[in-house]
Amino acid sequence: MINTSNFRIDYVAPDLADITDKVLNNHRLSFADGVRLYQTADILALGMLANYVNMTRNGTNVYFVQNQHINPTNICTFHCNFCSFRRDRYEPDAYAWTIEHILERATQTITERTREIHIVGGLHPDLTLDYYCNLLSTLKQTFPHAHLKAFTAVEVDYLARISRLSHRETLHRLIQAGLDIMPGGGAEIFHPRIRQRICPEKVDGTGWLAIHGLAHQLGIKSNATMLYGHIETVEDCVDHLIRLREQQDHTGGFLAFIPLAYHPTNNNLGRSHALDFTTGIEDIRHLAVSRLILDNFAHIKSYWIMSTPGLAQISLSFGVSDMDGTVIEERIYHDAGATTGQAMTCAELVQWIAAAGKTPVERDALYSEIKVYASDVSSELPTW
Repeated sequence: MINTSNFRIDYVAPDLADITDKVLNNHRLSFADGVRLYQTADILALGMLANYVNMTRNGTNVYFVQNQHINPTNICTFHCNFCSFRRDRYEPDAYAWTIEHILERATQTITERTREIHIVGGLHPDLTLDYYCNLLSTLKQTFPHAHLKAFTAVEVDYLARISRLSHRETLHRLIQAGLDIMPGGGAEIFHPRIRQRICPEKVDGTGWLAIHGLAHQLGIKSNATMLYGHIETVEDCVDHLIRLREQQDHTGGFLAFIPLAYHPTNNNLGRSHALDFTTGIEDIRHLAVSRLILDNFAHIKSYWIMSTPGLAQISLSFGVSDMDGTVIEERIYHDAGATTGQAMTCAELVQWIAAAGKTPVERDALYSEIKVYASDVSSELPTW
């Protein structure tokens, strides 16, 4: 029986005894250890280990943010096989919003309590770097209290190419316009064998990591993701996690990691490989393993839009310390078959977290704490 100030481990799975010893003694896990964590049948022992690591880092705190998603366009020049969001220019449901239209929509839902505006979209052939800089500056001027979390490394790479600028120059322009933090999308799977089959037009894994490393050097924090549940192997996932860990060792700018489950509806990959949705056990396993491998990441996030609020709540006992946020009008996962709602209120998030025996902590995009809710939240639930 091992005790810490917050948690103890009462059971060790026989096949994970040596890995457990490493975890308890703060020794870094190897590639082979990661493969074994994915392969173990004892999901509860895996969860106990991940929970231990999270508790030593974050105690009972579980974070969430009041945020707003904006997807300026679904028109995209790339043809990723897993994507259900992209449209060609002349499809009937294709759209590209003007900055004025985005501002009009945003003012209907963004309040003084909104702390993060999350902006990602398609790679539109006619939307220039100037358009996106003007979008950032307009939103920053209108909503100065909200951090602008915008543009994946894939979008930065594309904007650099069409502008004939370096990645550094492109990021500098975006930062000057108001960029505060980068999302972690576009990582998919780093291994070139898989990347060539699911998203061959995107910047490769090395380029993705380099762009995030450069952003970190320029003072911009970011998140990281991994897309799982399609044609990748366990080894591909472990390789992805270790490459993220190595980048974090070098530049230290990743705030959170979000494993993203592939959704097979309405895309070529799902049709051609007859793929199905991931199971809850698979989702929990990826969250727990990532908590154990990514020893230099502060937070593992369970994206409730993807996994459902119920499974996200369960994951809070499997190494997760963040449930994302209120979201408001998510499009990308819903185009791929997600059946979850498109928003949650602050009160609902607080209740989901508290019911799991955790402490709800409202944060901003950079994890500065705004409000810590008591363990008995019934008397202080927000009304929004």
